[in-house]
Order: sequence, then C-alpha cells, then structure tokens
Amino acid sequence: MKFHKLSFLIILTIIMGFTHCQKQYQHIEILSEDFHQAQDQLTSVMVHDIFSPPLASRVYAYANIAAYEILAQEKDNPYGTLKKIVNDFKGITPTKDIMVNYKLAALIAYIEVGKNLIFSVDRMLEYIEKLSLKWEETNPEVYTSSREYAIQVVEEIKTWYDQDNYKQTRTFPKFYIDYDSPSRWQPTPPDYMDGIEPHWSKIRPFLLTSSSQFQPEPPPPFSMDSKSAFYKELIEVYQVVKDIQANELEDEREEIAKFWDCNPYVSTHKGHVMFALKKISPGAHWIGITKIVARKSKADVYTTVAAYAKVSVAIADAFISCWDEKYRSNLIRPETIINKLLDENWYPVLQTPPFPEYTSGHSVVSGAASVILTDFFGDKINFDDDTELPYDLPIRSYRSFSHAAEEAAISRMYGGIHYPKAINEGLKQGRNVGSYISKKLGLQN
Repeated sequence: MKFHKLSFLIILTIIMGFTHCQKQYQHIEILSEDFHQAQDQLTSVMVHDIFSPPLASRVYAYANIAAYEILAQEKDNPYGTLKKIVNDFKGITPTKDIMVNYKLAALIAYIEVGKNLIFSVDRMLEYIEKLSLKWEETNPEVYTSSREYAIQVVEEIKTWYDQDNYKQTRTFPKFYIDYDSPSRWQPTPPDYMDGIEPHWSKIRPFLLTSSSQFQPEPPPPFSMDSKSAFYKELIEVYQVVKDIQANELEDEREEIAKFWDCNPYVSTHKGHVMFALKKISPGAHWIGITKIVARKSKADVYTTVAAYAKVSVAIADAFISCWDEKYRSNLIRPETIINKLLDENWYPVLQTPPFPEYTSGHSVVSGAASVILTDFFGDKINFDDDTELPYDLPIRSYRSFSHAAEEAAISRMYGGIHYPKAINEGLKQGRNVGSYISKKLGLQN
C-alpha cells in the first residue's frame, strides 16, 4: 500500500513538472494575419492623424523594412536582406539569443517603428500593450528576448531614418504662391490650404538615385488659345465633369472617382462649422490591395512581410518622384482656372487636393505599386478590392494590378482634379519607378 502511494506521488510530481515545462515553453505563434492587422492598425492611426500621402508613405516604408530585416535572418526565409540595396542602409545587427522568436520580434519592430513615426502614440501603445499581455503570458522568456531584440532593431532603424533629411525639411520656408502668374498653382476651395510638403523631393529616396531620376515630360505650355494643347485638355476635364453631373442616373465614372479619391484633406462646411471627412491615402489603398492579395494567395509570413516591404518602398519613392515634378512644374489646377475664366459655378466631382497638379500623384503611385505587385505575385491575379468599405464605398473588382492602376489614374479626370497628360505621364512615371525598383529588388531579371 505504501509502495503504491509512493509511486502515485512520484508519477504526480512528474506530470506536474511536465505540465509546468509545457506552459513555460509554449510556442508564441505569429501568423500572416497578425501582420495584416498591424498594417490596418497603423493605417487607422494615420487616417485619424490626417497624415499627408507622402508622409504616410514614409511611415509604411520604415516600419515594413524593420520587420523584413528581422525575418531575413531566418534560414527558412527565401527573401534576403536589403542591406546595400536600399540607400544608406547598413543592415541591422543580428542576434545570438536563441530565445528570440523572429516572427514575434519582426511584428513588434513594425509596430514600434510605426508608433515612433505617428502623432497619436497612445493609440499604438494601447494596441501593442494588449498584444504584449497575451505574448508574455504565453511565454515570458521568449517574449522578453524577442522584444529586447526588436527594440534594438528599432533604434538602428531610427538612426537610419533620422538621416533622410525629413527633420531638416520641417524647417524649410513655406512654398511661395505666385498669384500673378496665370499658370502657377494657387490654393483651392473650400479651405485654400498651403501646398502640402513642397520640399518632399529633398527626402532621401529608398532606391532611386535621385528624386528627379524619372522626371516626366513637362506639361503642355499654358495657353488659353482654343487651339492649344493645354486649352483642349482643360475643356476635356470641364466637359467630362459636366456630363457626369448632368447624368440623372448612376454614372460609373463618378463611382470610380469616389472609390479612388483617397484624399485625407476632404472637409465639409456647414455654416461656420468645418469638419474633416477622414480618408486613407493613395499609398494606404495600395497597402490594402497588398493585404487582399496576400490573403487570397494564402501567403506565409515571409512572403506577406516581403510583399509589404517591397510595395511600401516603391510607394515611398513614387511620392518622392512625383512631388519633385509637382513643385517644379507648379501647374494650376483645373478648378482654379475654370472658375476664374470659364465658369464660376463649375465644381469638380472630388475636392481638389492641396498641392500642384502635374503629375497626378495617384497615377504615379498606382503605376509603381502595380508593377511591384505584378512582379511579386504574377500578372494573372484578379481580386475584389474592399479597401474602401470602411468609408461606405462598395467593392470593385479588377482582373489585374495594371487594370486597377489604370482605373485609379483615370479616376482623377473623372473627379475633375487632373488634366489628361498629368494622368498619362504620371502612370508612365510610376511604372518607370516601379520597374527600376523591381529590378533593384531582384523581382525582374
């Protein structure tokens, strides 16, 4: 009897010890979906903070590179480091801590870099704290090691992004508005805001050799001669919008314009009260498309993070390239000149964004992102784009990334905010940026 009782105690002790070890070393599993949700969280904070499209693109790029570089150390990951590929990037210090969970560290680094680059820090803090409680409870030792390494990487990424000239551009003079020149950009209704990020071309590109590397053809010379190319383009915008607004039935051109609006600066005025209708940026829309396709293809964590990183650097460089041209050509928007010289009662379908017209930012960004996504996932990907559902806009379907980019580009004329050449040259400019970056990243032979 005593023997049986002793045996029972020994077995119970072994079971309890095994259970204790099992709990202590429980695996912290990080899935692709965790990175999708982190992207959504960062996007929502930037929408709340009303980040300009160029500024948002910078945040996505640095946050995604931080995650990508940590994962690049895993031997099973087919995607190599961006060290010596991305401008001035010397890589990150590898860890020798065997307790580090690379996927966990990558996710923490993404969130922490994003948190450091946005305004509403408390919103990202709340997000990471909820996740951290779960991870720490699952495996405190692995969580602690992974977090410590992630924070080390965040500091290294911070040292790198602090040298991209962003802080210096905050001190540069405001953009001079030449009201005396009939061709120069002027602030537009309803808020008549100053030009957004006039010095963005001075930000260090990620892979381009310079902001002017893919400088497009100049716009048509300004002329109100009815036979001039400029005047014909102006009239085309004027008439397209008039046709859309005169149509009593639903006009798909208007639906397309609104779907791709992506203007964080839209505002509504009621009497003396103004309130913002917060929306995502063009870059955020393409990050959303990346998420949709990664989910559809059931991409693993390595592929998901690589797709986000490579799309985000292309978007960031596309904005640098586009803004270089915007403030060089400094071209007047259709709304300004139509109201002044043709029809004071005309108004565009979309609210005109607060920066010069040429080239179309959405066209450039869409061209660049679509090339990267095509080279990464293939050219036969069809998808349903539900990115705008949170903004009460229906799903639209596309047969390819190029199809989506072309619709995004033409949406700017349907919206009455761009001339045809800004759209066509912008799409070409973006595709040139995308192709160059794709080759640098090894996506093209």
